[in-house]
Amino acid sequence: MRTIAVLNQKGGVGKTSTAVNLGAALARQDKRVLLLDLDPQAHLTYSLGIMAHELPRTMGAALMRECPLNAVTMEVGPLKVVPASVALAGTEVDLASAQSRETRLRDALSQAEGYDFAIIDCPPNLGMLTLNAMVAAGELLVPVQPEFLALQSLGKLMETVKAIREGWNPGLALSGILMTRYQRTRKLNREIRRKIRDYFGEALLETTIRDNISLAEAPSFGKDIFTYKPRSHGAADYRNLALELLRRGAP
Repeated sequence: MRTIAVLNQKGGVGKTSTAVNLGAALARQDKRVLLLDLDPQAHLTYSLGIMAHELPRTMGAALMRECPLNAVTMEVGPLKVVPASVALAGTEVDLASAQSRETRLRDALSQAEGYDFAIIDCPPNLGMLTLNAMVAAGELLVPVQPEFLALQSLGKLMETVKAIREGWNPGLALSGILMTRYQRTRKLNREIRRKIRDYFGEALLETTIRDNISLAEAPSFGKDIFTYKPRSHGAADYRNLALELLRRGAP
């Protein structure tokens, strides 16, 4: 099972959209996909039409070892989903003083069988939940918007990755940096892409996610982009992303 954490400590870069739609694209390539919502805002959960506030138990229960991961796993079309809720914010506080706090997600995922991919949607920070994702994952997929602050956030993130490799997860790899809300006609967008390519080389994915209104609309209908607008630019781009990651294989 390839375990991919979709991560950037900067908010609003398309992490949830990427986790949902990459998962849906992989499922359409006949891959068995588990999506995990590790963000207390539960945006991935709501994006797939799951009412997080109505659920008795979510991701937090598995992290606190109150139940196995499959007990809180739900089926949404071809996807399996471990939902989150606002209670996950309390879980993060509780984890701070818990035994083996850094490996709770990795331990929970060790029980997940029969999947080709596990994709983790991380919160927009480098707290205990994100630490758990980085310890559990084999790969990081980093969405970035084409703006100058992206370069600074990438530098800080790579410092954190180095610390995780040294302390808990030496096999953690950067599977790709993904440009989101990209507009080729904008000079700034092209310039930022060139700078990231110069610094990170082949880690910058060839696929870009174009700015597309359908990607913004789909979560309000509780649908992935392929269910909502299968002929949109957004669907085409996330299909290409899935194919590129499959072609590259695990790093």
